Amino acid sequence: MIELGKKQKLTVIKKVDFGVYLADVKENAEDKVLLPIKQVPEDTQINDELTVFVYRDSKDRLIATIKEPMLQVGEFALLTVKQVGKIGAFLDWGLEKDLLLPYKEQTGQLKAGDECLVALYIDKSNRLCATMKVYHYLGTGSPYHKDDKVEGIVYEISKNFGVFVAIDDRYSALIPKIEPAEGIRVGDRICARVTEVKTDGKLSLSIREKAYIQMNADAEKLLTLLKEQGGHLAVGDKSDPEKIREITGMSKNEFKKAVGNLYKQRMIVPEKESIRLISE
Repeated sequence: MIELGKKQKLTVIKKVDFGVYLADVKENAEDKVLLPIKQVPEDTQINDELTVFVYRDSKDRLIATIKEPMLQVGEFALLTVKQVGKIGAFLDWGLEKDLLLPYKEQTGQLKAGDECLVALYIDKSNRLCATMKVYHYLGTGSPYHKDDKVEGIVYEISKNFGVFVAIDDRYSALIPKIEPAEGIRVGDRICARVTEVKTDGKLSLSIREKAYIQMNADAEKLLTLLKEQGGHLAVGDKSDPEKIREITGMSKNEFKKAVGNLYKQRMIVPEKESIRLISE
């Protein structure tokens, strides 16, 4: 059987001026696909076996190629956007005809030159398409443990769950929505710390350092904010956690630790609903 979107060994059953026809003679010799003449290896003969990839040409006909695609059906890869059109983005995947990434399968806005992690699937019209919704394609058997540093690409951002990341472009991970992740967008490559390895093997991440390391960084951030705001911030120990996050980008607990750090250094005066910088 000839499989769309897969590399496979097929047998040469017919030679013509414009190429050779290939078939899976063990399954169905009547089901054949053309390998264009410019792709046919020299000295190819009837009954030779060739390893080819089968896709559709610009006229939507099945066609074979000896070129190596960057991914097959069910696989995923990091591809580059060549152009964006009316129906979606077109990706370079190593073949003559670019791969379509429909708008409905995009998780973020793309432009020419962007990289995106996609999986290859067959749509309802029996055509090969890409999707950025790769959650179900990613693996869970990563070699990483709690507190390991990892790198990955952001492939989706959810208001309900957080920031989805593909570690090493292959393992499933999430920055939970309770973790600060301001400014991150789909397609960004990030460095993060593993905060938990779930029982199913998926990773929870933080882009923050461990608490004892981060405290000084938070204190410096808070000090900078104070100076930028003229020495006063309208958030304090009794402020709502969401207000604190909105103004400082920190959780309430992180904010309180940073305030305590600066207070010990006699740099601020903390109040219930605000903090004030002590003039030098």
